[in-house]
Amino acid sequence: MPAKDQDGAMGHGTVGRGGAAKAEEYRRKQMEYLFPCVGTYYEKPIVADHASGMRVWDVEGNQYLDFFAGILTVSVGHCNPEVTEPATEQMRRLQHLSTLYINMPQVDLAVKLAEITPGRLKKCFFTNSGTEANETAILLAKLYTGQQEVIALRHSYSGRSMLAMSLSAHAGYRRGGTHILGIKHAHSGYCYRCPFKATYPSCDLICARDFEELIQTETSGRVAAFIAEPIQGMGGFVVPPKEYFQEAVRIVRKYGGVFISDEVQTGFGRTGKWFGIENWGVEPEIMTFAKGLANGSPVGATIAWPEVADAFGGSTISTFGGNPVTATAALATLKVMEKEDIPGNCARIGAFLMDGLRALQQKYPFIGEVRGLGLMIGMELVGERKAPAADIAKKVLEATRRNRLLVGKGGLFGNVLRLTPPMTVGKAEAEEALRLLDKSFEEVAREEGLTYGAAAAAKGAAALKTAAGGMTTAN
Repeated sequence: MPAKDQDGAMGHGTVGRGGAAKAEEYRRKQMEYLFPCVGTYYEKPIVADHASGMRVWDVEGNQYLDFFAGILTVSVGHCNPEVTEPATEQMRRLQHLSTLYINMPQVDLAVKLAEITPGRLKKCFFTNSGTEANETAILLAKLYTGQQEVIALRHSYSGRSMLAMSLSAHAGYRRGGTHILGIKHAHSGYCYRCPFKATYPSCDLICARDFEELIQTETSGRVAAFIAEPIQGMGGFVVPPKEYFQEAVRIVRKYGGVFISDEVQTGFGRTGKWFGIENWGVEPEIMTFAKGLANGSPVGATIAWPEVADAFGGSTISTFGGNPVTATAALATLKVMEKEDIPGNCARIGAFLMDGLRALQQKYPFIGEVRGLGLMIGMELVGERKAPAADIAKKVLEATRRNRLLVGKGGLFGNVLRLTPPMTVGKAEAEEALRLLDKSFEEVAREEGLTYGAAAAAKGAAALKTAAGGMTTAN
């Protein structure tokens, strides 16, 4: 039998047998056969071979600690047998029929989502991705309200369809221009780069209060919906002031609109609560999911208040939406999340990581801000006067790869590192990640000639030691 890898995964034949040549072969084929917009990280992209738990191996035999989780998608660890085995068994039993027939896993998943989501959210529509889930939500809001205009946020990201690109507020993700009319972009609660040059809390929430003038001047005076991520993902994990959503949603509802909470990245415990919007005390009429719901199986879901969902009459289908195999994987993932108390683990390990990262911030002044909730943490890298340091972020990303740590990168300026491990992560892996980040930052600081003196280094090292000793509970 093949030998097992460190995390228990069975060894694969490609690793250790001409791995470097195979990696170069697949890098070449990627460039030749895939659209150039299919971007990859690193100067020499990783060619993945297999994964298990918190670890990923490439075809060259290198092992990586995964702190990006396939863009916040691998919720409960790579190839978790408690998810893959039920999904495999379902594939043997019933793989596909379409929504023209009732399949039990789809109905069971809808019931489960109605049980765990906040407020009166109850009726579901299943699709294949966050893009489709958001498309469904916008159409539903228009049908329910009878209005057409929609408010989204600057720095937001909603997907890659024409509507989703028009909702998104990143020029780089709007190839081909803005296609859909009637979308207005409000200010997000981005305190670190406040467009009003104000400071919270003395700002009196000017970013949220500006919704009123936006609606009065940029719309017909009635709107269909406000769609927002509770914490902006691609935008660089922007965390708004705690009252931001309460004020913004109040104004939107005053002018006839409903609130769509885009939980594609924040859902299912990631922020320390089951859903990100629960941190802000607002109950949405519509909520969307994808990514982490099924631990990597393609899924999208839209859930709504019954009277809102009932506005979507007529006939429609989603050929692959609600697929019994994917629905089974989602149900199994949720079962693991409940058993492992994923929201609680995210809160505990997230707080430990935040302490450690803030210690690194004291050691490396190019870390301008550490922000986030739970296991959704961003580090904004800057130069003088808070100028976005995308060049430093790129070099740190390369350094983390050399040190066998996978992290993400985002933000409008490409200068925010994103840390989002599988939500089953423990303290030992968090400590390992902090050590690897410290090493990576040190390498880049030395390469750039950024010296901070013995006092700053000692202060940061002491803070890091204090943070590491601040969590004694085994996880």
